[in-house]
Amino acid sequence: MNIFYPIQFLADLISYNLIGLARESYLASAVNFFIFDTIKIFILLAVIIFVVSIIRSYLPPEKIRVILSRKNKYLGNFLASLLGIITPFCSCSAIPLFLGFVQAGVPLGTTFSFLIASPMINEVALILLLGMFGWKIALIYIGSGLIIAIISGIIIGKLKVENLVESFVYQNSANGNVNLPKMTTNERIVYAKDYTLDILKKVWLYILLGVGIGAWIHGYLPADFLAQYAGSDKWYAVPLAVLVGIPLYSNAAGVIPLVSALTEKGVAMGTTLAFMMSVTALSLPEFMILKKVMKTKLIFIFAGIVGLGIMLTGFLFNLILK
Repeated sequence: MNIFYPIQFLADLISYNLIGLARESYLASAVNFFIFDTIKIFILLAVIIFVVSIIRSYLPPEKIRVILSRKNKYLGNFLASLLGIITPFCSCSAIPLFLGFVQAGVPLGTTFSFLIASPMINEVALILLLGMFGWKIALIYIGSGLIIAIISGIIIGKLKVENLVESFVYQNSANGNVNLPKMTTNERIVYAKDYTLDILKKVWLYILLGVGIGAWIHGYLPADFLAQYAGSDKWYAVPLAVLVGIPLYSNAAGVIPLVSALTEKGVAMGTTLAFMMSVTALSLPEFMILKKVMKTKLIFIFAGIVGLGIMLTGFLFNLILK
């Protein structure tokens, strides 16, 4: 059973029954998307921030830093990317963990490896791809996503852009001589609740703006737009797929049915993989939330490096999967 069914039921009830929109209209699609994703994101953020805060109360920041700041050949980036794979969060809900890593003293490049891998690669999407397209495509998906996350994190780490992160992110950062005090169960709950509310107060407007823009494009962009302009013979197909995918916020599992439909209409597999990766790893709501914790320049650096990696992956697999 779809765990988000109650939210979808509520979105349908509001869109079609209370507001009275026609199900087939573009406006109904946009409004339904906005209601569903807004509720879903806020619930996911609240639950995940709360749970992560509880976990953080048990984990000394020094231990996290030791695990993810290895000096041995970028092992930290590799471990962070693997951790991202086994944490099936969307791009927006991965951000609280990203903040926690930064505040624990984990290098910025390592945290970006996690931020990229977590939404881009997850086991649900892997299983769906395996069932729809076979093991070859599934392995390509997980392997290319892992490589993009590791290399992108390494590049961002070498650029030394810590000054482009907002100062409040580092306010609770731990140094090597500080450990978390022991807390009672009630104290952990109060700490997690206060931290959750604080983060939600900082990002709620950005969530509404990002999802609103994504909902408009989701509702009014024709379903066959990519199939018409992104055929395998078009040199611009992959960059166009990436650019169009950015505002269409979704998780990987949610976008795979669209990927299947696009391939059936003649869109090359490399193009569809690039589209899926851009939807999950470079979502507009994510940028809206990141704007609160980092400077615009760093967001462009992040998006540019990851976007270039996704495009190269798309071009490569269009060549080898003809």
